[in-house]
Amino acid sequence: MNKKKNNRVVVGLSGGVDSSVAAYLLKEQGYEVIGLFMKNWHDETLTLNNECAWIDDSADALQIAHQLDIPFQVVDLSSEYKQRIVAYMFDEYQRGRTPNPDVLCNREIKFDAFLKIALSLGADFVATGHYCQKNSFKDSQDNSIFQLIGGADASKDQSYFLCQVNQYQLSKALFPIGHLQKSEVRAIAQNIGLVTAQKKDSQGLCFVGKISLPDFLQQQLQAKTGKVIEIEPNSSIFDANFETIDFDDNEFIIQNLDALTQPYAFEPDSGRDIGTHIGAHFFTIGQRKGLNIGGKPLPLFVLGTDTVENVIYVGQGEHHKGLNRWGLRIAAADVHFVRSDLEMQVGETRQYWVRIRYRQALERAKLFACLEGLYVVFEAEQKGVAAGQFAAWYSDANELIGSGVIG
Repeated sequence: MNKKKNNRVVVGLSGGVDSSVAAYLLKEQGYEVIGLFMKNWHDETLTLNNECAWIDDSADALQIAHQLDIPFQVVDLSSEYKQRIVAYMFDEYQRGRTPNPDVLCNREIKFDAFLKIALSLGADFVATGHYCQKNSFKDSQDNSIFQLIGGADASKDQSYFLCQVNQYQLSKALFPIGHLQKSEVRAIAQNIGLVTAQKKDSQGLCFVGKISLPDFLQQQLQAKTGKVIEIEPNSSIFDANFETIDFDDNEFIIQNLDALTQPYAFEPDSGRDIGTHIGAHFFTIGQRKGLNIGGKPLPLFVLGTDTVENVIYVGQGEHHKGLNRWGLRIAAADVHFVRSDLEMQVGETRQYWVRIRYRQALERAKLFACLEGLYVVFEAEQKGVAAGQFAAWYSDANELIGSGVIG
């Protein structure tokens, strides 16, 4: 990163080691650094182990600011967070979908609400402790094109969480530790004596802390007893599905896009009643824990949920047909290209590397742009494809090209 004298950067100091080292590196490179801590949540009654996470984290952030001799303040974004993230979470779970609040937090809070505050303070950029990288180049019309690249530490790569940012947001972002390994970040913190050097990585919701998700959801989603239906792997539901596909045969895939990508349609009479649950909206596809039903040769996984009829469908073993699908769909309105210059046109087909959840290995897939949206078909079946999650696609060079909400 080039040294930029007098450029002002607002760093989102979370109270963790990553953002602490990010602030230190920026100051060393000559930036004018300001530290801001985002307070996104007030209700400490829902944190685990009676930990008031944001209070402890803000205190650590303040101490880091003192150590680095940079201005510091706390900004309250709890209203924006409740409206844009929490309301979204409740709505998605109520519909039987699986939201990813961290992705939305980056798009709506860190690189929107927080960015606006930073710009009002005269900042040229905002910076975070994300493990990802940013490049840029000029196109033929001399426009700047910004690229989001995976972090150098593959085990910590957080580019997936930024899969919904746009070119403007990326133009204003800096990721000072993206080229480093986690061990190198901790070594830097240790060498300069930062108080966060040995602090454990945070868990839980974005900038909120370690939240008990069931308790969190039960603020608005009431417990309601319903049936658990077990689906046998040889059920007629799967008769029209393919055991194998020829990934290189585009004509075959296009002719069978619906069959390859549509969610399974489970009905109560498709299987047998084996128990009860506390509410279909508390469970997600692929979930194994929390069913509290034993006595089966193989572990039970959630195959589907019906929040209208309040029914959960389950199957034994991770290789159950109902748990695995060849592809997925993304509605046209939910397709987003970080690289807006690479947006796909209707009728176009491309091959990318795709992941459908954080830390999942990238899988080879083909994207088919249709009038109604984007179809994604994988070379190998994927486990636990869940509506509401984000699919993100990457180039061979580990550049995140775009993403979309799975339908």
